[in-house]
This record gives sequence, C-alpha cells and structure tokens, in this order.
Amino acid sequence: MIKPELEFVYEATGELEPPRPIGETYDGTRRIIPIVGGGRVEGPLIKGRLIGNAADWQVTRPDGVTVADAIYAIETDDGAVIQIRNKGLRHGPPEVMQRLAAGEIVDPAEYYFRTVPEFIAPKGPYDWMNRSIFVCSGARYPLGIKLWVWRVL
Repeated sequence: MIKPELEFVYEATGELEPPRPIGETYDGTRRIIPIVGGGRVEGPLIKGRLIGNAADWQVTRPDGVTVADAIYAIETDDGAVIQIRNKGLRHGPPEVMQRLAAGEIVDPAEYYFRTVPEFIAPKGPYDWMNRSIFVCSGARYPLGIKLWVWRVL
C-alpha cells in the first residue's frame, strides 16, 4: 500500500458578490456566486492574482449538501494564465449552515468544505499542474472565500 503525501501549493483569497438565486430545480436549490477579480494566490509554488468575471455555480441538494462547481483563472506574478475548475462539497450541522447563510463569520472547523481543483496550465514553468491531482479545503465568509490547495504526491 502506498499512502499519498500532500505538498502545500498555495492559499487563495477571493472576493465574492452576493449570491444570485436561480431557484428550486429538480435536483435542489441552485444559485450563482460571482467571483470578483483581485484576490491573491500566495504559496511556495505559485503566486498571483485571481482574474474576475468568473463564477461558482452551486446547487444545494435536498440532503443539505452544497455542491460547488467554480470556473475561474489566476494570473501568476510572472504572467502565466492558468484556468481552474474547482468542484467540491460544503455541508455541516443545520444551525452552522444557517449561520453561514445569514452572513455570519463561522469557524471553518465547524463545517466540511473540500474541493478537487483541476488546473489547465500553459506549457512552461507551471506544466507540472497539468500532471497532478490536487485537493483543497476552504472557508466561506459573507463576501469572500479562502482556499488552501495541496498537491497529492
């Protein structure tokens, strides 16, 4: 048996606009969370900024689990543009999720927020991102987000 190790890649902070509801659908309650540009990406393997005009398309299933599907990009400090599709899950006790929905700041240890980002990087110094699996943990704030990304070794 080979146990995977994790290598820390970066921490990202981003600004979000208020959610835009789509409403009830056959698979749950849908909404769009616009991602505003200008957030930072800082880590030992990559540094840059989030590019705006992106969004997280979410559905909250009948069991209370929110499924995130965000597509956005980062521009590294040396000029590379890297596309990201970040899919994952967020859930917790109903009272915790109600506090998040009400705009309260909630300790991220009180809820589960994990994603699997997939990177599409250009040939060059970030090509290693095309050849690895990544995992992410996150924290949601009233109009912001923080993500911690690791590469699975």
